Amino acid sequence: MRNKLILVLVLLGVLGALGSAYVYAVPSKPLAPVFTPAADPYAQGIFANGIVESSQSNGENTNIYPEVSGSIVRILVTEGQAVTQGTPLLQLDDSIQKATVEQQRSQAEAAQALLQELRAQPRKENLEVARAQVEMAQASLKMAQDTLDKQQSSFKLDPESVSKDALDNAINAQKVAKANLEVVTRQYELTKAGAWTFDIKNQEKQAEALEKAYTASSALLAKYTIKAPTDGVVMTVNATVGSYVSPQGAYDTYTQGFDPIVVMSSSKGTFDVRCYIDEILIPRLPPADKLQAQMTIRGTNTKIPLEFVRLQPYVSPKIELSNQRQEKVDLRVLPVIFRFQPPPGVQVFPGEMVDVYIGAKT
Repeated sequence: MRNKLILVLVLLGVLGALGSAYVYAVPSKPLAPVFTPAADPYAQGIFANGIVESSQSNGENTNIYPEVSGSIVRILVTEGQAVTQGTPLLQLDDSIQKATVEQQRSQAEAAQALLQELRAQPRKENLEVARAQVEMAQASLKMAQDTLDKQQSSFKLDPESVSKDALDNAINAQKVAKANLEVVTRQYELTKAGAWTFDIKNQEKQAEALEKAYTASSALLAKYTIKAPTDGVVMTVNATVGSYVSPQGAYDTYTQGFDPIVVMSSSKGTFDVRCYIDEILIPRLPPADKLQAQMTIRGTNTKIPLEFVRLQPYVSPKIELSNQRQEKVDLRVLPVIFRFQPPPGVQVFPGEMVDVYIGAKT
């Protein structure tokens, strides 16, 4: 009985194995692909990875870095917003710079006021005082001269009528009055002449220097408001209110590097595609006047013709990686730039990676 049971189980196992082998041997119908993989539309096309960029006459996107350091107190735009040249984007804390500007403005105004004072000399009141001093000195000299004349006349008539000491005092008094008149006369002429030319020139230079310092400080104050350098669209703002930024940019916690605080694209309806041609494929690149290309947006069947714009005649190390397993990071590539306009209903964004085939016109 036991042997029969074992035999039955063995037969069932064999039948199960045969059935499983038959079932798994039947080929399953493959699933239809979500999209058709990009195919080379040219007989001898060159494949390249492309990065979508905003349309620029040169360079890539507009990366904005502050020219001064400080904490962000206000963000005045949102990502995706179209702005015109001069539109304020960010506001940095400028309280210290504002105080510096006010201080230098006051110093410039004080220097200008002193210069005006020097140019306005002589002051009428000072000139009148100096003239009165001359008149008083003239009167004192006349009185001293009259006294001396009287004593000399008396001495000539009778030497015993005037003592030698009194005569000497009268002579000395006349000399002192004469010298005093000369001093106040020269002081009057100096007052009348006004400020010295060299003093005015020196004050002019000081006022000019302080005015320039105030102008420079005001220009620096304006840099605490980050403005759009050109018309375009704000693609990303890499900082928040309270973040500290510097001319190096904003610190990125994840990459532990520095990024531009704002990245802008052009406001045109066209885009550029920067293609990186493998240095091995450069000899197969057609001449510029015969270049044609087509790109495929990844994950779709959308194919867009490209217009050749320019190439950058400098082969450099590749830094834009496509995450392919066989990709080498020490590869050198030649950048070639194409331009396109998205078809209606197709969304394309700067920074998107696309597949590009480059061929020659027939």
